[in-house]
Parts: sequence; C-alpha cells; structure tokens
Amino acid sequence: MKNRIRTWLCRHWKSNVAVLGILLGIAAIISVSALGFQAGWFPSLETVVQQQQSSTASGTKTDYIKYVEFNVTYPALEKALSLDISAHEQGKTKNWIELLAYLGAKYGGDFSKYKNQDLENLSTKLDNGSSMEELTTDMKYYSYYLEAYTAVLGGLVGEYRIQTDTSQEHPIWEERYGLIGYSPIAQKFPFEHYDDFGAQRTYGYKRRHLGHDLMAATGTPVIAIESGTVEAMGWNQYGGWRIGIRSHDKKRYYYYAHLRQNRPFAEGLHESMEVKAGDVIGYVGHTGYSTKENVNNIEVSHLHLGLQLIFDESQKESNNEIWVNLYPLTLLLNKHKSEVYRVDETKEYYRKYEIEIIS
Repeated sequence: MKNRIRTWLCRHWKSNVAVLGILLGIAAIISVSALGFQAGWFPSLETVVQQQQSSTASGTKTDYIKYVEFNVTYPALEKALSLDISAHEQGKTKNWIELLAYLGAKYGGDFSKYKNQDLENLSTKLDNGSSMEELTTDMKYYSYYLEAYTAVLGGLVGEYRIQTDTSQEHPIWEERYGLIGYSPIAQKFPFEHYDDFGAQRTYGYKRRHLGHDLMAATGTPVIAIESGTVEAMGWNQYGGWRIGIRSHDKKRYYYYAHLRQNRPFAEGLHESMEVKAGDVIGYVGHTGYSTKENVNNIEVSHLHLGLQLIFDESQKESNNEIWVNLYPLTLLLNKHKSEVYRVDETKEYYRKYEIEIIS
C-alpha cells in the first residue's frame, strides 16, 4: 500500500502542489480578511477615492462612497458650529460642514492634529473675500470629505421655529438658527457615556461595537435626534426592543436599541410614521441578547445609539454597512435637549415645545 501511494504521489506531484498552493492561498486570504476585521484594518482613503473615480469613469452603478471614518472631535464640531452661527447672525454664510471638510482634507481625516487656530485662519480667509472653492482647489480629497461629512451632519443645523411659551391660549413661537438635532436623552434626565465605538463584543460572535452606549435609568425618555420616518420597530436578538429612523434625505439611519421591557415605545409610534426632531420615541431599558422577545439579558440599563450612513440602497442591511462614531456628536447634541412632561394617568412622556423646521 505504501508503495502504491508513493508511486501515485510521484506521478501527480505537479497537480498536487498546484492544488495545495491554491488551498494555502485561499487560507491566507481568509486569515488576512479575518485579521483585518478584528484589528480594524481598512482600505486607505486613496484606494477608496480611486475606486469611486474608476467606477464613475466606467459608468457602472458603483460610484458611491463605500467607507467613511468620522474622526471629527468635539472641539472641532463645537468651533465650526460657533463660526457658522456667528456668521449667520452677521448676515453672512459659513457652512460648518464645509469648514470641517476643509480640515478633513488638510489632516487626511486625522483630527488628532486639530487646532482651533486652523479654523480661525480659515474663517479669516473667508472674511477677507476668499471662497471655499478657491481655498480647496488643490485639495485632492476635499470633495470626498464634504460628501462624507454632509452625510453625517446634514440636517442637524439650520433655521427653525420653536414654541417658547405654552401657558397661553396661543403658544408663542420664536425663530432661531442653530442646532436642530436633539440629544437622544430628554432634558433633566442624567446619563453617562464614554467613547466606546469599536470596543469588543462577544455575544453571538466576536465583533466590534458599532454604536455608542448612553448609561441611563430604565424608563428614561429617548428622543428622536432628527426628523424622519420610522423604518424599523420591534424585537431584534442583539438590540432587544429597538427603533430605526431614516432621515428625510435618506442618508442617515438612526438606530435606538435595548429599550424598556413591556412598554418600550412611545404611545402611538408605528412603522412608516413621521417623527420630528425632539419627539419622545421610546424609553431606556436593557432588553436584548436573546432570541426570545421581551427579555432583559443586558446587565446595565442603557441606550445603544447607532448611526448608519447610506449612499446607496444596496448598503442598507448588507455586509458593507457604514457605521460611524457618535461620541463626539452626542457631546455636541447635549447642548440641545428636548424638554418633556409626563401624563400621570398613562405614565407617558411627551415633548413640551413643538418645532417647525424652516431650512
């Protein structure tokens, strides 16, 4: 028997080596792919942009952004927003997203390099008559960052009307400019959080945490960050009771998970329903990590908040979803909270002041 095996190996050694090489190659690719996912390996920005340019030139329907890393820090967000609001008060225009996209191109997306002075210098150049188009002419990736950051921040700042006094027969309205987006936790309700995007999770399978957790007491009212349409509502094995809301421009999908057991959702909320920024949509809990509905398998009561960017519908619920870090944005939105009141008979919370978005 040994001689027969030896003879067969000698006759077919070339084909065997070829097959073995293919198998080893496949194993190596799988290993590298797995390692890349676990370690956070991603394609370079240059590769991403080149792929987009190539697909655009070929005319194929793949010319949309497939990867975004949102590393803009809270100080940069706050400074850009203040420059935008200040310019508006003076009758000028300084789009905070354009300012941040300029820095994104300048820093290569690495906001650990951020300095307030860089935004001050950019603002001064604009005040002195330079246009953003002129200032970004030689910036290779400015258009990429502008589209990516607009997808994250679009719809969060603008003009709006809000009720300021509801004690009269006819509520008083006031026109404002600034943050339209709201903190996901209602005013006067405490919460704690830290930057946990990318942290390891092991339930079900080893994976990265693609959201932001806000620790709050069970029953804390959860607020719609932005106006949009309820696209998902119900039980999910990982998120427990959860709500998915899509922005009106279709670019952002907000995911609110681990809602309260038994009464997770705001009264009357349903799929396809339109909600306004600042509305109460549900209540903090610790449901999830179970195939059985309505189970509290999460140890600590908290809101899991996620933001998926969608540049093409094929990215929704796929293996190529784009989730971004919401920690710095949550810090900014903490400046704008929705005040709520409680109806004792139903124990439901509702927003106190209505809002109408102008632009």
